[in-house]
Amino acid sequence: MLQADFAYGATGSPSTASTVEEPLLLSCHPSTPTDAVRRIEARVRRMRPGVLVVTFSLDGTLERLRIPAPRPARIAPALWEHTCFEAFVAMADAPAYHEFNWAPSGEWAAHAFRAYRDGRPLEDEALAPSIAVRYPEGRLELDAMLRLDHLSPAHSDAALRLALAAVVEETDGRLSYWALRHPSGRPDFHHADGFALRLERPTGAW
Repeated sequence: MLQADFAYGATGSPSTASTVEEPLLLSCHPSTPTDAVRRIEARVRRMRPGVLVVTFSLDGTLERLRIPAPRPARIAPALWEHTCFEAFVAMADAPAYHEFNWAPSGEWAAHAFRAYRDGRPLEDEALAPSIAVRYPEGRLELDAMLRLDHLSPAHSDAALRLALAAVVEETDGRLSYWALRHPSGRPDFHHADGFALRLERPTGAW
């Protein structure tokens, strides 16, 4: 079971990961500097067929951050207007992608895009993630377990491109934008340059 201060959704133990990524460092966009956050890392684990687990770890002065309080798990709009963590998932070499927003409150959202910003929100409870939130040693950590096979059967064992990002709101309302890779210009998590992580097709038996 995911060990958490509070958790949302199914929290059954996943089987051993076929791929475990080393911690990945997100960088703050230069146009939104902040000294309230020292570091944000992400880990990505591809679990049994069709399951992806993303863990975000935020190290900072938490009392200076506006972190959404726990709420019942539900689909919610515009989560990126406040503190939330995000993943963008595409099959390798395909223009289509999905966006997932996960808030520390337990609220979530999913969107499907045919191409760059050409898409719509998904009101599909089958996509509900399992979210777990912890506060170890003054950090904020969030695990999100995503069922890739609910996107399409092909997603389960396809090579994937991922963009990982976070929006952090301070108590004065200022926002900072974090990503594995930022394109030139303004913050834009949808930009193709942001899909900086590739997960190859899983190999071997689960």
